[in-house]
Amino acid sequence: MGDPDGIGLDITLSAWFARRTLGLPPFALYADVDAVRARAQALRLDAPLSVIEAPEDAAGVFPRALPVIALDAHAKNGTGTIASIERATEHVARGRALALVTNPITKSKPGFERLPYPGHTEFLADLAQRFLGGPRPHPVMMLACDLLRVVPVTVHIPIARVPQALTADLLRRTLEITHRSLVTDFAIASPRIAVAGLNPHAGEQGLIGREDMDVIAPVIAEARSRGMEVAGPLSADTMFHTEARANYDAALAMYHDQALIPIKTLAFDSGVNVTLGLPFVRTSPDHGTAFALAGTGKARPDSFIAALRLAHTMGERRFRARARS
Repeated sequence: MGDPDGIGLDITLSAWFARRTLGLPPFALYADVDAVRARAQALRLDAPLSVIEAPEDAAGVFPRALPVIALDAHAKNGTGTIASIERATEHVARGRALALVTNPITKSKPGFERLPYPGHTEFLADLAQRFLGGPRPHPVMMLACDLLRVVPVTVHIPIARVPQALTADLLRRTLEITHRSLVTDFAIASPRIAVAGLNPHAGEQGLIGREDMDVIAPVIAEARSRGMEVAGPLSADTMFHTEARANYDAALAMYHDQALIPIKTLAFDSGVNVTLGLPFVRTSPDHGTAFALAGTGKARPDSFIAALRLAHTMGERRFRARARS
């Protein structure tokens, strides 16, 4: 559902109405039914809703109505949003649904104060452990579009903390998870990964900071010795033009904006947020709640639709891989 006051319900309804034209896979919406009806009315959409008890029932309903798995918690409180995340995650973690697509949230509402997470990603890692047991997975954020896949190694932390947070272990784990996902989720047999430097000009051999030489370069050398095709550390200012992007399947950036500026420049309306490293598939639109657009009919569903398509493709690949094993 995402935040019910944001555009999550708008873009979900828009996607359902475009299901036949776009050939979308069937999905169920985990939401407060009254909130969905109210948003459809605000958008002047005659949206037939069908409340279902289980995600397995969605495919049979989807052609004629939007399947909704109703929440007990009230949508206007943050607890409703939390409940939708928890219930949907449990179903996909237990194999009752192929993949999870999350709509944008905000943590400013009552009910979120009990969650010690900066966003969806860390919450989903804890939910994976809750529902499946075992060690807590290490989630990795990827932003993906037709022109670029990029992974920030450090994410929602101040710039001043990036050099301390950027350790060899963190970079190594992020690189390994990205490589594994490119093989299994994106069907790239021999992935090519480009790694950005932290400093301008990748440090210029230590003249502009030593992190590129002392932290990043050794991890890249180790990865190459294990047969991975990894280039870097590269100067980030020359990594994202058309010719450069032809040389790799995914890029690792050292901090949030170094990763997100290029992809939001290339695909502001159609980028997808993918969480790698989880035992289930999770994608999300690459934008926020956009409260000012909610209920106006001006919210574009492009990124949500791209997230649906990618989740379906990744989910099917993992399903087939499990069937073969």
